[in-house]
Amino acid sequence: MSTIALMLESDGPGGAERMLIQLAEELRRRGHTVVPVGPATGCGWLAGEFRSRGFEPETFRLRFPFDPGCVMGLVRTLKRRGVGVVHSHEFTMAVYGAAAAGLLRIPHLLTMHGGLGFADRWRRRAAFRWASRRSRAVVAVSRAGALALSRRLGMPHSALTVVPNGIRPDPPSGAEVKAELGLESGALLVLAVGNLYPVKGHAVLVRALTRCREIPWHLAIAGRGDEAEPLTRLVADLGCTLRVHLLGYRADVADLLSAADVYAMPSLSEGLPLALLEAMFAGKAIVVSGVGGIPEAVRDGEEALLVPPGDDLALSAALDRLLRDAPLRARLGATARGTAQSRFSVEAMTDAYERLYA
Repeated sequence: MSTIALMLESDGPGGAERMLIQLAEELRRRGHTVVPVGPATGCGWLAGEFRSRGFEPETFRLRFPFDPGCVMGLVRTLKRRGVGVVHSHEFTMAVYGAAAAGLLRIPHLLTMHGGLGFADRWRRRAAFRWASRRSRAVVAVSRAGALALSRRLGMPHSALTVVPNGIRPDPPSGAEVKAELGLESGALLVLAVGNLYPVKGHAVLVRALTRCREIPWHLAIAGRGDEAEPLTRLVADLGCTLRVHLLGYRADVADLLSAADVYAMPSLSEGLPLALLEAMFAGKAIVVSGVGGIPEAVRDGEEALLVPPGDDLALSAALDRLLRDAPLRARLGATARGTAQSRFSVEAMTDAYERLYA
């Protein structure tokens, strides 16, 4: 069995962070030792989650964009913990992880979860290509993500590996979410889970639902971020304060899903989001933007209704259709659950990574 370092530059409650937890727990179940490595100056959520599950996380400190001291600190940490494989996630740790692993002469692989903002600067593109050449594998979580990496960075598509994210869903505890939200009898709950950033499209979702005037809908959005205040103002301006519930960060996503009638993901950009996979495993009727790797996970009219990103009219029409048609919701949800169970298990994801580690 191996000692594997899982390294990520951020530590908030996001999709990449939650994927790391799932991967770490499954690797440990298979007999590997896992060393989580995250930022010393972050919010601490991810390190706390790892500690609560019995892991011993380590930290790195990055003082400057180019910081040789950070590399040497990682080398000391990896050597002290007896790490034999370094698995870095996202741009910063892809570069620093490749450098540290190279000095220790141990295998390195990197996973990109969808964000390509780093590629706007040529120095970062060059740094990523340097890290890629020193990695056993460069992984994207979807075919669309691999194609985007290839095009933006001028890398041959054959140099990229696709490993879809996978999860083991949490069982709901039976919490009375609808009672908590004060929903009236017969109300239909639309749920969205994701950090409150513009790219998640929550404003589009709010505008779309306000067009469904004759349906007793409520919207719950679970997540935190800079868009909380603008969303609150938008909800007030549209006169739907009593219908829209901004819940902040929630750890009980399984409970929220159990209460939801429809799951909505109006993102403008995505990789292969864990929140979508959770909704599929929960057997929810889904309406989602057809961006990134999402069309690789769900087919329009089969597991979900797909709409163009940023199109509140199309999103409104899809929501109106789902909210009015209970049999359609049941059919989409059942198909989504079957697809998730067959294609997006944490076991399948870990199998693929184990092959790359070996």
